[in-house]
Amino acid sequence: MFSGEFKHTLDLKNRLFIPAKHREELGESFMVAKSIRENCLKVYSMAEWEDYISPILKMERKASEAILRALHRDAAQVSPDSQGRIVIPAALVEYAGISKSAVVVGCGKYAEIWSEENYNAMVAEENIADIKDLLESYGL
Repeated sequence: MFSGEFKHTLDLKNRLFIPAKHREELGESFMVAKSIRENCLKVYSMAEWEDYISPILKMERKASEAILRALHRDAAQVSPDSQGRIVIPAALVEYAGISKSAVVVGCGKYAEIWSEENYNAMVAEENIADIKDLLESYGL
């Protein structure tokens, strides 16, 4: 289970340190892809990536192919180096708006990578009362 918030610096070669506890969950190779809802990146173990795309594979073929193309276009299968860093492709770095500082956030079954600026703005806009109301509407 991914949890925690970790701030790291993206180096000149687009390498980013992934926290050890996340690397343990992710395994030797994992997926980094654009978030479809926010300007951040999603990080999935290979098993979670397969779970994520499995409902798409059951859709009507034309829709499935279009969605899979969009999801995989800039996605990258990555492996950490001996220092725990991954290389994030330039298209993903640009999409997430990461210039130097990044935040790696655990989100349960996946993790997210944000530019520090975008992350701070998102957190500043969070409304705990709205989150509480949403949770209560689901009986939680």
